[in-house]
Amino acid sequence: MTWSDQFLELFRRCVDQYKAGNRDFNTYYSPEDLEFLLSIGYKPREFFDFVEDFGDEAQPTESTALLVAAVRRDYFLVVQKGQHSDKEIQKNDLPTFGDAIEGITYLPRILKKATHKLRGELDPDIMYGCGGDRKFLRDHGNLPMADFLRHVWAADGDTAKLMTLLKG
Repeated sequence: MTWSDQFLELFRRCVDQYKAGNRDFNTYYSPEDLEFLLSIGYKPREFFDFVEDFGDEAQPTESTALLVAAVRRDYFLVVQKGQHSDKEIQKNDLPTFGDAIEGITYLPRILKKATHKLRGELDPDIMYGCGGDRKFLRDHGNLPMADFLRHVWAADGDTAKLMTLLKG
């Protein structure tokens, strides 16, 4: 089974558990599932956040969850060479919702979340791809979450490159 097939099988199994009323994501995963998540640079809660939002809102879709995971996995294997970061940012490390770059509010927040999502450094209570992130990306060119992550990766800290993307 390819990693993407394994991801989708796990995602669907977890969605079924969530829709059946099980909200304790810690009970979702077998030891093999946890090993798989670790191998793609994912945390159990990080995976669950996509399951929960899909179960409640049907967004982000399972294909979006897979594409975001693919970017994280690629970054984890290529840049981090399969080594997990020992850092983790907390909610109070994020810019506020009203902070702006060149007049674009929320941009500093989503940039920091995307950067730390790539590195696997988000606190379990922070979700890249939450409703606020999805709204921002819709409002700024209807950018897919995975594409935005790839642009953040490619920009490598150069905000001007991202501004070109956002301003068209």
